[in-house]
Amino acid sequence: MKNYLLAAAVVVAACATAAAPAVAAPGQTLRATVVGDASVRTAAVPASSVAAQAPSPVQVVGSGERVDAGRGWTVWLTEEGKYWSGPDGYENFRSVVDGNVDLSRPGVSHQSEGDAAGVFHSGLYYGTKKAGKVVLTGTDGTKTPATLLELPGRPGWGVWYAHTGPENEGGASVALYDRNGRLLAELPGWNV
Repeated sequence: MKNYLLAAAVVVAACATAAAPAVAAPGQTLRATVVGDASVRTAAVPASSVAAQAPSPVQVVGSGERVDAGRGWTVWLTEEGKYWSGPDGYENFRSVVDGNVDLSRPGVSHQSEGDAAGVFHSGLYYGTKKAGKVVLTGTDGTKTPATLLELPGRPGWGVWYAHTGPENEGGASVALYDRNGRLLAELPGWNV
């Protein structure tokens, strides 16, 4: 019976290890633990044989799919643009097809609503199919990463949102980066 329990523990450990992705640069060799007959040995595995890919920083959502953005806020996208509603239920819209957004070059927009408890920030990012992150920088220097949403097929635009504490002296600035961390566009804060 002890051998069966030991074997079961080894299988569980092996499955847990297999579920964690290995990451290596091309040309590197990873060390893999091989378990069998209650013995453990290590084997070299070429990195090229391990499929490790970083997850996309952008969450793909369906047209009209409502996303709970937290604290009573909801965000959704359609082919026409960004929609959002707050705890009061009032719906807002920002178009990407009305000619006010130049989709041919990287840019970012910013809308914010809040009170003494905190601020909900959201906006569009556009002009790139390789968005990596949007970061808000508060007037006190605090950096807040945003959540990115996009429709299927990499349409060249998407929506970002984040929550921050209250902004008493001015609005946060917004920066759009590509997946390599290169700055694509900035929008300065107001009243700074």
